[in-house]
Amino acid sequence: MASDDELSLMGPGMGFEMLAASLRADAGDSLAFMEALAAKLGGALPHRVRVERGGGLFSHTHPVRQITINLGDWQYLINAAPDGTLAAERTHAVRGIALKSEPVALEQWIDDLTAGLAALAQASLQDRMALQRLLG
Repeated sequence: MASDDELSLMGPGMGFEMLAASLRADAGDSLAFMEALAAKLGGALPHRVRVERGGGLFSHTHPVRQITINLGDWQYLINAAPDGTLAAERTHAVRGIALKSEPVALEQWIDDLTAGLAALAQASLQDRMALQRLLG
C-alpha cells in the first residue's frame, strides 16, 4: 500500500482507487476476497463493519460468509455461498429504515463502496484517520 506522503501527493481519490484495485485483484478467489475485505475494513472501521463467519463449533476453519458495511444512509452487504459465488447488494436506509435494497454486480459494488468510503473520509475526522491507516 502507499505511504501517507504518497497518498497526499496522489490526491484524495487515488488511495481509494488503489483500494478498489486491490479488492478487484482479490475478487478472483472468493475466499481470499472475503478474508481480505474483512481484515482490511474490519480492522480500519470496526464500528461500521460486521463480519459473520461460517463453520461449526468443532470446525478447523471459519471462513467469512457475510460482510456488512454501514456507511450512514448506505449499507453494503456481500455474501459468500458455500460454492464460492459472491452476491453483493446495497441498501439505502434512512433513520434505520431500509427504503431500497438492490443486488449489484461485484465490480459496481466495489466502485460504490470505495466511493462511499471516500465520502465518509471527507465527512468524519475519526473515519478519515482510520481509512488513512487502511490505505497507508
